Amino acid sequence: MFPDKLKSYRLNEEEWRIHMSPINFLFLTAWPVVNMRFRCKSNGQDNPSDVHLDITKVLELKMMKWELQWLGQVMKPSHFTLGVQGALYPDRGGRHTRLKGRLEMKISFVLPSVLAFVPEDVKRSVANAILTDLVDSMKHKVIESLVADYNRFKNERKTHN
Repeated sequence: MFPDKLKSYRLNEEEWRIHMSPINFLFLTAWPVVNMRFRCKSNGQDNPSDVHLDITKVLELKMMKWELQWLGQVMKPSHFTLGVQGALYPDRGGRHTRLKGRLEMKISFVLPSVLAFVPEDVKRSVANAILTDLVDSMKHKVIESLVADYNRFKNERKTHN
C-alpha cells in the first residue's frame, strides 16, 4: 500500500515510516516522508464521529510526523504544516460489502522568497495542479494496493481451506 515499499518500514506496533512519491513544483523536487499511525478499532468503540456505531471494524489512520527531503535550505518554505487523518471501514448493504473511507488532508505553506518573482496566479494554479495530482495519485495507488492486498488475501484463504 506504500509508494516506495523498499524504503517504507514499520516503526512499532501502530506506526509506519512511509516514503511517498516525489512532489515537483516548477524546478523543485521534494520527497515527502511521513510517519503514519494505523489503529484497528472494533465493536464500534471509539469510532470516528462520522462512522456509525454499528460499524464493527474501523482502520483509523493519522499522520504523526512528516518531513520534506532533498529541498535545499534556500528553497525550503518558511512555514509548512501538513495534517492527514482518515478511516477505512466495511459498509454492509444486504448481501454486499463495500469498502468505504475518508481522508482529510490539511496543507498550509508560505513559499520561499526566492519564488517572489513568480506571479501570484501562476503560483496558485501550479499549487492547485500539484495538490490535485498528488491527491489523485494517492487515491489511485491506495485503490490499486487495496485490490492487490484483497486478491492476495483471497488466494491465501483458498490455499488454507
